[in-house]
Amino acid sequence: MQSSVPETLFCAECGHPTPADELARFGTVMVCPNCKARYAQKLREGVTPARAMTYGGFWIRFVAYLIDTIILAIAGTIIQFAFVGSLRNAVLVEPGVQPGPEVFARILGTAGLVGLINLAIAATYEALFVSKLGATPGKMALSLRVVRSDGSLLGLGRAFGRHFAKILSGLILGIGFIMAGFDSEKRGLHDMICDTRVVRSGD
Repeated sequence: MQSSVPETLFCAECGHPTPADELARFGTVMVCPNCKARYAQKLREGVTPARAMTYGGFWIRFVAYLIDTIILAIAGTIIQFAFVGSLRNAVLVEPGVQPGPEVFARILGTAGLVGLINLAIAATYEALFVSKLGATPGKMALSLRVVRSDGSLLGLGRAFGRHFAKILSGLILGIGFIMAGFDSEKRGLHDMICDTRVVRSGD
């Protein structure tokens, strides 16, 4: 019999990932064992607790996106160089001879294949990092996480779906991304579609 892996959530006080069965619940707020006593004391003193989630704004997310773009560009360049030989062969024609349709077909086919490979790399990169670690390297560098509305990590399928929803956000003139600058929970269109939030991690 397979043993089930405990769900991981994030403490509303310190932001650290903690197995769900170890968190103490105070109403809708989940707090880890290390923060439990301090949080309870705040409640007894009538101190308003910190918000369960501190959302990552548009600009910090944009910088994280640039970091990830650079990483993916390096990987994409390696893939493209792997196809340069076949692409050169496709355009080699004898001087004075008009290239035939098959030459252009091979050029388009090679370019299309490189594009599909780059798309697959980008989708896999984001989905694996977000579903397993809660963030891509760019977001990790800026202490951001991608979580569900209840603070839990995304499943692999939802993480893949969020990546393709981001493409939709970009296709509509980037409006889907700009929406994060105006939403109260800093959600882009892709976050709304996939019920996700980008939050600041605790120190």
